[in-house]
Amino acid sequence: MASPERFTHAGATLVAERRGAGPPVYVLIHGIGMGRTVFADLTRHLGDGETVALDLPGYGEAPEPPRVPTIERNADLVAAYLRARVKAPAVIVGHSMGAQVALEVAARHPGAVQGIVLVGPTVEPSARTAPRQLWRLLRDIAVEHPRVIALGAREYLRAGPRLRTKFRAMLVHRPEDVFARTDVPALVLRGEDDVVAPQAWCRQVAAALPQGRFEEVEGHGHETMIRDAAPAARLIREFARAL
Repeated sequence: MASPERFTHAGATLVAERRGAGPPVYVLIHGIGMGRTVFADLTRHLGDGETVALDLPGYGEAPEPPRVPTIERNADLVAAYLRARVKAPAVIVGHSMGAQVALEVAARHPGAVQGIVLVGPTVEPSARTAPRQLWRLLRDIAVEHPRVIALGAREYLRAGPRLRTKFRAMLVHRPEDVFARTDVPALVLRGEDDVVAPQAWCRQVAAALPQGRFEEVEGHGHETMIRDAAPAARLIREFARAL
């Protein structure tokens, strides 16, 4: 396994940790306040190709950029990294806010993408306010496993004092305006107990994507890729094999 690598484009830097060898190449993009370390269990269970787990700018070990990037700018950075370092179409797996980034990578840079997996996608138009999103996150955390809470707390601290601005960048993005332009195979994945990404919204996302389909992971909530990731990994592997 190579050491984590830094990649800078247009004034922002991401950190990538690569394991295994592809194809397929899975690129894992975390949610708000998180980082690549939360994907350790998912990486172990994917196992049939190469995984590239990312820290977006200002998260995990990636340095804070001069300005908090928009979702679109984060997508451009990820695509630039894929073109420069991966050089093959990838399966982009985005969790929570990372699903918004994955969506924009596919819409803006389709040549870099083999397919996308949107896990617990945010933000539902009817809940596009900070109080509603925070309330859903708090309700989700209240029933989560202590391991997930511990990992999340560490990553939120590492995300630093600009987390409020990063949260705002997530909220102003309108994924519903991007669905029709995302004409790549897409799997929308949801834990059946996810209160952050309701079932009706996830089904709406899958129906609006030109090549979308919906799957649900029994007995999991919003952090279905973090805690006991085996069921999610199985569905992701099946999706990738069909591409």
